[in-house]
Order: sequence, then C-alpha cells, then structure tokens
Amino acid sequence: MSTIRMGLIGTGRIGQVHAESIAGLPETTLQRVADIDTASAKSTAERFGCHASSPDEIFTAGDVDAVLVASPTMTHLDLMVKSVQAGIPVLCEKPIDLEIAKVDAVRDIVNGSDVPVAIGFNRRFDPHFQEFRRRVFSGEIGTLEQLLITSRDPEPASTEYLAVSGGIFRDMTIHDFDMARFFVGDVVSVSAQGYNQFSDDIKALGDFDSTAVALRSASDQLVLISNSRHAAHGFDQRMEALGDKGMVRVDNVTDTEVRVYTADRVEAKEPYQNFFLERYLDSYRLELAEFVKLLRGEEAHCPTFDDGRMALVLADAATESAQSGQTVSVSLD
Repeated sequence: MSTIRMGLIGTGRIGQVHAESIAGLPETTLQRVADIDTASAKSTAERFGCHASSPDEIFTAGDVDAVLVASPTMTHLDLMVKSVQAGIPVLCEKPIDLEIAKVDAVRDIVNGSDVPVAIGFNRRFDPHFQEFRRRVFSGEIGTLEQLLITSRDPEPASTEYLAVSGGIFRDMTIHDFDMARFFVGDVVSVSAQGYNQFSDDIKALGDFDSTAVALRSASDQLVLISNSRHAAHGFDQRMEALGDKGMVRVDNVTDTEVRVYTADRVEAKEPYQNFFLERYLDSYRLELAEFVKLLRGEEAHCPTFDDGRMALVLADAATESAQSGQTVSVSLD
C-alpha cells in the first residue's frame, strides 16, 4: 500500500489534533474532511490542502483509503458501521457509544467483517505508559498484584458538554477502564463510589465530580482508580504497579526535567502540563502510526471494537455500582 489517503470526520478540537497527526505522518495524507459545521470543515480543508466533504462523500468518493472518526460520541457508531459497510478501514475515537444495546446490535456486523477497525484509546500509546507497562510485563516487579490509576482533570468541561457526555464513568473513567484491561485482562467485578465534592452544576446533572473504583480481574488482581473533575496542580495522570518483587510507577509530566534547589526549596520544578492535548500529544501520533501498521497487514496492537465494548461494559457496571452501593459482576461474553 502506498501513501494512505485519510478521510477525517469531525474537525473540532480533537479533530484538529488528528488532522495534524495525519498530515505529519509520512505514510498518510489528509484527503477529505467533514463536519456538521461546514465552515470548520472548509477552513480545515484550506489549512491542510484537502477537500471539504460531507460524511457520505467520504464513504463514496472512491479516493479515501481509511477513515478517522473524531465527531461527537452520538455519531460514532453509525459512522463506524457505514465505514465497515463501505469496505473502508476506520479508526474511531472513544467511546463507541453511550448505550451498550446499540453497540451489541452492530457487534456481529463489525466483527464479522474483514475491514480493519480500531478504537482510539490513545493512552495505550503514550511513551511513558508504554515504558511503564514494559517494565511490569518484563517481570521486573514479579507478579502484578495491584495497579493504581490516578486520573484527574485540571477543571471540568463545560456544563453543555457534560450534559451529553454520558456521565463521568462513560466519558472520563472509560480511558482508565481500558488501561486496566490493558494490564490485567478480563475484569470480573466492579465496585464504585461517586461523590459530589465541589460542583453543584455537575450534581444538578445527576452526575458525580469525583469517583473511586475498585476492579477485580479474573486472576484476582486489584485495580484502584481515582478520578476527579478538578485538580489545582494540573492534569494529574499517574500509575503505580505493585508486584511480589517490587513496585514501579510513572509520575506526571512537566515540559522539562529541570530542577531548582535553593535555601527555601528543593527539587522545585515547572508545573505539570495542564491540558490533555499537551500531555498526550505524542500518543495520538503513535496511535495513528499503529493503525497504519494494521492497514499494511503488519503486526499491530490497536484496541479493537470489543476493547471499546468492554470499556463501556465496565463504565455501565461502575455507574450501577455507584448508584446501588453494590459490587457488580461483569459478564465476559
């Protein structure tokens, strides 16, 4: 396969990141872009020297080799299925959908096709987390017993966004559910608690601003996830793994590794990166590069449709657990 001509659906904030990745990767070129906001699509097309199209044109024009879906969540599933039915490989942003029944209704269509499908759990490709995982799986700390994931945003998204996000477990923790499965495999039970600690607006939406989740794997490993919609110290993204021979952890990222030592402070450093696009910018490029491997028939490790489905299953289980106060068993079907 020569240069892969990409169609991008969605030219909002995350769409612009993907457009940059597509334009910057030697193996890919941005062929067409589409957005319900036609002005946004047109300006993006002008910026990258490609065609502004409708989504249908991307599927029917005949000059697109793969599609990247970065549109709002409620459009993901329909666009993914359209891409599969058109025989065009697709990389779709998370989550697949907010309703598991809709996901299951098209599961056989997607999995029964030989069209490559990948889900955009970009944090799997973050270089820091990849090195962290390599050390865990190398046996350096022995058998993994506990995994601790801390994931806190600097501040909440807009109320308008949160109202249609599906709730904190489906919108935010879903990344952490995928990371948990990336380390421990199948999860058999979920125990979650939700808190309203600081945001009356989020409480009014019937959602939580902070959560604590405990997952139990099929191998009896423990995963603990701590989330908050705010963190005064910046975008807080850490992981820690405990094994029977030791521990490994990955800390937050700053722009440099410079440290300052003075009479009134030691090891002072710059603030943590304060935005997810700063912290995870490299991961989107590496995610796309892995998708290219998949398209070329090379060994690739892209998250699958079923990975996306299981992350949503865990999000639903966490929501049920937080509302009921009960541990929820998870079906692996």
